[in-house]
Amino acid sequence: MEFILNILYIYVALYTLFFLALSIRNLNSRKFELQKKYSAYEEKDNIAVVIYAHNNRENLENLVNELKSQDYPIMNFKVFLILDNCTDGSQELFQSDNFINVINITEVGTIGKDQAVSIILEQLTQEDYIDSFVFLDADRSINSDFLTTVNGALVKNSVISGETIIDVENFGPIDKIKAAYQKYHMNFMRRARSLFGLASQADSGVFVIKKEIINQVGAVDFKDINTELKYSLLLSKIQYPCTYNPNVQTMVDNTNYEFKKPRLSKRLELFKNAFTQMFSTNFVFTEHVLSLIYPNIWTLVFAYIILLKHSYSSYFFINFKFVLFSFILLIGAFALSLVESKLNKNEILRLLAYPLYSIGHIIKNFPPIRKGVNKLLNKEDISGDSQKFDVDVVVTTNRSNLNCKMQFISDNGLAKIKFMYKNKKFTTASHLRMIDALQELKTKLNDYGFTLRICSCCTHFRPCVDGSTNMVKGHCTSDYPSPSIKEPKPTLIWNTCNEFCPAELNSLIEQMVNESNQTQQSH
Repeated sequence: MEFILNILYIYVALYTLFFLALSIRNLNSRKFELQKKYSAYEEKDNIAVVIYAHNNRENLENLVNELKSQDYPIMNFKVFLILDNCTDGSQELFQSDNFINVINITEVGTIGKDQAVSIILEQLTQEDYIDSFVFLDADRSINSDFLTTVNGALVKNSVISGETIIDVENFGPIDKIKAAYQKYHMNFMRRARSLFGLASQADSGVFVIKKEIINQVGAVDFKDINTELKYSLLLSKIQYPCTYNPNVQTMVDNTNYEFKKPRLSKRLELFKNAFTQMFSTNFVFTEHVLSLIYPNIWTLVFAYIILLKHSYSSYFFINFKFVLFSFILLIGAFALSLVESKLNKNEILRLLAYPLYSIGHIIKNFPPIRKGVNKLLNKEDISGDSQKFDVDVVVTTNRSNLNCKMQFISDNGLAKIKFMYKNKKFTTASHLRMIDALQELKTKLNDYGFTLRICSCCTHFRPCVDGSTNMVKGHCTSDYPSPSIKEPKPTLIWNTCNEFCPAELNSLIEQMVNESNQTQQSH
């Protein structure tokens, strides 16, 4: 036990010193100020701006207009827009616009950012005129000097992640707490690490990289927040670490931003896999691997409580006064870190409340408590061996199209669907089959005058009885995109296309019975 406590003190004491060094270094950010000041005078890279969009019509039009207003020379950048199975009319915005190169992905469902970007990179990495890539999500907004700032940042670093400024006006209390923590993390932790020359995690929402590095690595990895962390480690390993730059700013409103952090299990898994490789002369990679196990606030507090109690009442290899001094040092370092964090008084109060939110989140998701609460509220527990599948969908009203999300949940042989629009959620009851859960959702939306724009709600859709329980497969009888294709095209119930035509709300079982009767009559 004594040995474990010795190791624990060395661990938290070293991190305390590291945290203090970051706090002191962050007080002087003149490096970024000078870089911003002289960015307009740097030699211009030829930049390819790659925008990924899936039903972001309103924000997308604004972003393209902002790119058209850049103070960067027009001959030094090109814009490539990936429309991933958009059903909100995004493809109609730029039909006669020579400023933007549109890649419209249809008829294969929504393939996701990672695969969509990989497809376009296969073509663009062969182009000699491109020096660097800038990846942006279509929900972002930028200033007129964005590309000039990016070009200035590329002088010193080859891979860059930028600052995301979140509009918190309509956030609830919990989201405001998380937003305050995110702002603190960017303006202190990430910026201080960058000033020390340390690596940061890639952010696919705003990501800059030299083409030569993509050619060396082979691709980018934008599947999710966990793969972005893995990709960041790979970049550090080949000595092209992703560096945070607060000058490279994008703005996003509260309806489009989602707070995400890599899972602890994924961080520990990456640390385990990279442990044997971290003993090298590549200090940045070594520190990046160690950062996977840096303690959070609760680990530090509990560790110091245990160490203070033990060193005060029992023999310890370090005197109690030294333990107390290092704890006070940690508190002082935290106070110092707030100086340049750009937080106002309300945001500081929310930041101080973040540990309470964190512990509440942990308690809420602790298996016995979660199961008890779900049982009390008559909810199904969707953890453990449950499976989830998220898709972006569009709901049509009489006046507009709304971008929403659906989550298909399969747990213990039962199926249900969670429907999400902004901060509003609706979860169906548990059913034996996914089609029954979908039927409940369709009926619920129809009661409010909404139409779900997915294949199973389209008049061209024909269900496929394949022997499975959920029966998520079907065929499309539309002659789009080519009338020469006579046979029905395979599809899934959550796919959609530009030829969507709302079907009458009826039972999918009745539809399958009708299909079966028609088949028998034809034979």
